Amino acid sequence: MTVVDTTPPPPLPVRDSTAAHERVRGVLSPMLTRLADERATGVLVREHGTLHLAEGRVVHAESPLAPGLGALLTAHGALDARTWHDAEHSADETRLLGHGVTAGALELAQVSTLFDAAYFALAPSSTPGRFRYGTAHWLASVHPVPVADLERETLRRRALLRRIWPDPATDAAPLIRADPVAAPAVPPRQAAVLARVDGVRRAADIARELGRPAFHTLVHIRRLAAAGLVSPQPPPDEDRPPPDAADPYIALLKRVRDALEAL
Repeated sequence: MTVVDTTPPPPLPVRDSTAAHERVRGVLSPMLTRLADERATGVLVREHGTLHLAEGRVVHAESPLAPGLGALLTAHGALDARTWHDAEHSADETRLLGHGVTAGALELAQVSTLFDAAYFALAPSSTPGRFRYGTAHWLASVHPVPVADLERETLRRRALLRRIWPDPATDAAPLIRADPVAAPAVPPRQAAVLARVDGVRRAADIARELGRPAFHTLVHIRRLAAAGLVSPQPPPDEDRPPPDAADPYIALLKRVRDALEAL
């Protein structure tokens, strides 16, 4: 019997999770990555929000473009406004427990608002961030998030919005209905958003009124935009000349009229 040597097949490719992890780090904020490596504690202030760190992990985030934890906890009656005020004023998370908020519910709400605000805080910025070393945020022990996980989720959310509708103009501008009369039926959660589109409200305003995370509201708005139901309010055309300046004949008639009225 003749034995024939055969070359074994090449091994199947294995995903290098470490390499993928390293590719994410520092993509959105090199400063944040350095602070994570340093295990820093304090507040990173960026143009569109702030990130609170403790031992190099993000423990809280805030942005003027996203409802805060207190707004979400009190929006649907899970917590009364007075209890939230007392807990925030005393920097004591235990005051939130036993008033209709369980430890699990608090953790879920805190993580949701953290990722929500961080999405905006990590948006491209025209100004450099500033870090203030200090004590940890009073909610630091609820659910710290590694910086790499936060950046990965932020990038995932950006990609999701681009897939739904690539134009980001609806994210920050006042919104108008494209055709409010003939608008087709939409799912209830989108309908609640659409009902508040009035040419004045922005995505952040609608999210606060509904007591929902701002990113979830952006998802609904982008889907409505993709369906042709909403669009950003066009900016005022301040550079457009008045009618009489655009037409010399009208301008001449105006001067003649003014002269006659002066007689």
